Amino acid sequence: MPMKITTLSQDAIDEGTPVSVKIRERLAKARKRFNANDNIAQFIEPGELEKLLDEVEVKMQGVLDSLVIDTVGDHNTNNTARRVAKMYLNEVFNGRYVQPPNITEFPNAEHLNELMIVGPITVRSACSHHFCPVIGKIWIGVLPNEHTNVIGLSKYARLAEWVMGRPQIQEEAVVQLADLIMEKTQPDGLAIVMEASHFCMSWRGVKDMDSKMINSVMRGVFLKNSALRREFLALIPQKG
Repeated sequence: MPMKITTLSQDAIDEGTPVSVKIRERLAKARKRFNANDNIAQFIEPGELEKLLDEVEVKMQGVLDSLVIDTVGDHNTNNTARRVAKMYLNEVFNGRYVQPPNITEFPNAEHLNELMIVGPITVRSACSHHFCPVIGKIWIGVLPNEHTNVIGLSKYARLAEWVMGRPQIQEEAVVQLADLIMEKTQPDGLAIVMEASHFCMSWRGVKDMDSKMINSVMRGVFLKNSALRREFLALIPQKG
C-alpha cells in the first residue's frame, strides 16, 4: 500500500515560523537596515508585537536558565522572563517597534523668527553596547522662519522619547533627533545639547559615578552664526 504523503499548507508553515523571522524577511526583502537604533514599525503587522513578546519571553527564560537561576523555586524570579520581555518591547526599546508620535503642526501665522529654547527634557535610553541605562537631559534651540511648522512644546519631548526609546549611543541619538525635528519643522536653524550619565561607566567597567557625556548638534544658521551659538549656549541653565 503506497505511503500517504501529507503536504503542509503555506498557512501551516507560516504558523510555525517565529514572528521575528517573518519580520526579518520583510526587512531583507525591502533592503532595510534594522540596527539597534532603527525604527522597524512599518514592517510589523497588527498582532505581531504580542507574538514577539511571547517569543522574547521564551528566549529570556533560556538566558535565565543559562545563568543557573532557579526561576521555578525562586519566587522573586519565576516571572522575570515575562517582565523583562515586556520591559524591552513595551518600554525601554519601544521606539523601535511603534510608529512616531502623532505631531500636529501649525503654520507660523505670526512669522516668529526669534530663538526659542525647550528644555531641559529628561531622556532615558540604553547603550547599545551593554544595554545599560543612559539617563540625561536635552536642550533644543530652534530659530524659526515664516515657513516653519510650529509644534507644541510637549511634542519635542515626545519626539525625544521616541528616538531615545531604542538601544543607542549618545552621538547617534542626538543626530537622529536633529534629523527628525528638522524634517518636522523646517526651521532656519536647530541646536541640540545633550548631557547624560552612562551606567556602562558607573555600574560596570571603571565604575566612575561622576562622569557625564555632553555633546551637541548644530544645523542651519547655528553653524554659520557664532553669535547665535553663543546666545543659545548662554541661555542654557547651568548643566550638571
